[in-house]
Amino acid sequence: MSTTVDQQPEVEQTPAKPPTRAADAVFSGTALGAGLLVILFLAGVGVFLTLRGLPALDASGESAYGEPSIWKFVGMLLFGTVYASVIAMIIVTPLAIGLALVISHYAPKRLAKPVGYLVDLLAAVPSVVFGLWGLEVLAPRLLPAYQWLSEHASWIPLFNGSANQRSLLTAAIVLALMALPIVTAILREVFAQTPRAHEEAALALGATRWEMIKLAVFPYARSGMVAAVLLGLGRALGETMAVAMVLSATGTGHLTLSLVSGQNPNTIAAFIANYFANASGSKINTLIFAGLALFLLTFIVNFAGRWIATRGRAKG
Repeated sequence: MSTTVDQQPEVEQTPAKPPTRAADAVFSGTALGAGLLVILFLAGVGVFLTLRGLPALDASGESAYGEPSIWKFVGMLLFGTVYASVIAMIIVTPLAIGLALVISHYAPKRLAKPVGYLVDLLAAVPSVVFGLWGLEVLAPRLLPAYQWLSEHASWIPLFNGSANQRSLLTAAIVLALMALPIVTAILREVFAQTPRAHEEAALALGATRWEMIKLAVFPYARSGMVAAVLLGLGRALGETMAVAMVLSATGTGHLTLSLVSGQNPNTIAAFIANYFANASGSKINTLIFAGLALFLLTFIVNFAGRWIATRGRAKG
């Protein structure tokens, strides 16, 4: 004789939500409000630059500081801004990678932490101090090298022209030092997040420390390295006082590739810093339009860096 037992269907129980504490609610609301406030400020800056800069679309001649149109005026300054920043990134990238690797993988902890703190503190140095150092200390010591390059390598467009210590290369070196802390800090964190199992597996297979870094660390940190360079580029694009103090360019500068001559392209931030105090009428709208171009360029570069970092973190 068999008996049947009625089986009751199992009822899925949703996990109970943890109780919300008052402190958590306050912190969440504060963080949300701070984020919205930053977005509001950013939108306000964009609206202000757009409204005040659009009247300069038909500027030319005296209103465009001697250029035939506002587009050539902004184009000349954008060229100098991007050119100086790219040269700075070419200089700072290997330095930042090497310094980040020393802190994260080579130096002992008792030495790595103080070095990391010193690099982070470098970001707190005012830009005017970097400008004074570049003008009074760095530039005179680089002049002999510029003269040698101008005499013996003038066939290369980068070293053509009469040597001048206040050249674009001097400004790029100063920008590289100013971007070094942010690039190094991001790279250090990216390198430190490499899975320990990957590193130990490479070492267990007989790889040297450098081979382990090439095989395990760099592939894992590739997107983070690109993001770090882009964020450093965004830092260099908007630098004002250091470039204005070091660079010898007047007006919109010259459209040239030379890095060691006094005939330099100018940057947007340095041009605005030098000319805004004496501007009036339509020239103010012209300078604000140039600021709008720099604002959009910096926003795009920083957004690209954040997007690549987020994408790489999601894949990881």
